[in-house]
Amino acid sequence: MSNQQQKGAVASSSKFSSMFAAVVIPVALVVGFLVFKFILGDTSHFEGGDPKGHPHPGDYLGMMYKGGPLVPILMAMFMIVLSVIIERYMTINSASGKGSVASFVRKIKQMLDSNQVDQAIGECDKQRGSVANVIREGLMKYKELETTTGMDNEHKVLAIQKEIEESTSLELPMLEKNLVILATISSVATLMGLLGTVFGMIRAFSAIATAGAPDAVALSTGISEALINTALGISTSACAIISYNYFTTRIDGLTYGIDEAGFTIAQTYASKH
Repeated sequence: MSNQQQKGAVASSSKFSSMFAAVVIPVALVVGFLVFKFILGDTSHFEGGDPKGHPHPGDYLGMMYKGGPLVPILMAMFMIVLSVIIERYMTINSASGKGSVASFVRKIKQMLDSNQVDQAIGECDKQRGSVANVIREGLMKYKELETTTGMDNEHKVLAIQKEIEESTSLELPMLEKNLVILATISSVATLMGLLGTVFGMIRAFSAIATAGAPDAVALSTGISEALINTALGISTSACAIISYNYFTTRIDGLTYGIDEAGFTIAQTYASKH
């Protein structure tokens, strides 16, 4: 893959990632409100068929509806997290290539030690993905400089390192695209859940105050309805945090593989010339 082709592929991937975020967020919000209104708010979940009344005992869909207007927003956040997880998983798997990155880097090292540069380039074509693309650019520069005259070895090594750095700067930023959504939701979802719970508690105690006499059943029902928001917020936040840490760890592994292979290419050239 030439540098120009690499830039084109990265631009296409960037456009897709940007469109993904722009489409998924509003769609998730619309779906969340539709589910809240027509599924959770269906009259079959409530006593007397009135959504303003109490939900049937043990009817969790009705209880979620009574959680209030923040419930559809929390559901939308959960759907957004699931969508980003699927999209990032597919993207990072594609960037890793067809096989193990560690095995691929070891194979490249062995081929360079045996001065098999063409075979190493062919191995990059088989592996594919961001790691292979970056290493391939470095190997192409390695091969080009072997026949270049008028440059001392130190500048040639620097040229190889620069080529790898430029290719890395094109490939790797796309791996972190949309992870900011997971990082944001991991914090906001918990806060939104707590906010919904506070609103629910205010409504529950206000209802008891206007009733004139303490009603243990009404109080316990109001509290359980209010805590629905906390449950949704914490579960969404937990999914976002776990997936964010998983993806950043995988990206760090890919970065380490590129750095290791880039160092090997530069040092091999320096030692052989």
